[in-house]
Amino acid sequence: MAGRHKLGGRFTPSLLLLIFMLLSVPWTPNSQGRVVDLETSFDEPVSSGLGGRPLLVEEITATWCPTCASIDPELVQVADSHGSRIALIALHPSDGEDAFQPEASQQRIERLKTIQPDVADSTPTFVVEAGVPRKGYDAWQEVQRDILNTELTRQSTSQLEFEVIKTGTGYQATITTASLIEAEGSQLTFMLLEHEKPMPEGAINPGGDSRDRVLVGLAECNVGNNTITSAFGYSGVSINSTCASSFSVEFGEMESWSLILVHEATTESIKDGGPTSTYGAVELAKRSLAPASMESSATSLLIGSCAVLSILAIIRKK
Repeated sequence: MAGRHKLGGRFTPSLLLLIFMLLSVPWTPNSQGRVVDLETSFDEPVSSGLGGRPLLVEEITATWCPTCASIDPELVQVADSHGSRIALIALHPSDGEDAFQPEASQQRIERLKTIQPDVADSTPTFVVEAGVPRKGYDAWQEVQRDILNTELTRQSTSQLEFEVIKTGTGYQATITTASLIEAEGSQLTFMLLEHEKPMPEGAINPGGDSRDRVLVGLAECNVGNNTITSAFGYSGVSINSTCASSFSVEFGEMESWSLILVHEATTESIKDGGPTSTYGAVELAKRSLAPASMESSATSLLIGSCAVLSILAIIRKK
């Protein structure tokens, strides 16, 4: 019978997999990726930690957008409440009206357009792992469903790690580990986000005095031929040997920032039918932690546990 999950008193393999995946979701009290406080000196290298599971959630937004301005203050707590499950990025377009218009953001928007041509037709729009665009203030429920569905189907990820150290003019980040599940047609991408980026005077501003998680730096290194294919918003980008062993970016002084390292298909590979979702991502942030993040993470743990218990209760009744 359709919808039944019990055969001869036993759980089906698909149901066991679902329960296992729900239990495996990292409902941790950790902040998004690794977060260090604003007093961290970076005189000694600070590691992102080894990882790859966070999902990329990209938001197309704009400083002039009233709905976006309403959502933006909530995104910090949203990001923290999801722990290390997601890496959330705000993309501001080069539309002649946005107060920031960073080249890095527009480059990323153009990449998304190769997958979903109408992705930037309205703001705010959220995209989980280059999937279906979710648009509007009420889209977050669909976004959360996309996050969970992607987690349940993801089999393995590349394992990534980088470290950041202070320089005379800012910071330098260098890959220390890149164990890649796929090399052909792929790239390693460093994305630099600025937290609480101040709004310029005179800008159309229906919201607060700043915007968060603004993508201001982007650098891509083609794993196949070990070349830098694009660089925006960094003071320096280099490789000494290969992308996977020595890809490095430098950026200037910034009070609060996040740096995300992503392994993903090149745009050319996507155009040829390659995978649109990432192979893995890891994040390191220097910022304040949202006050409600610990409580929200505990709530997420409770929700995850209740979901599993509910499934088990339903099965026992059948």
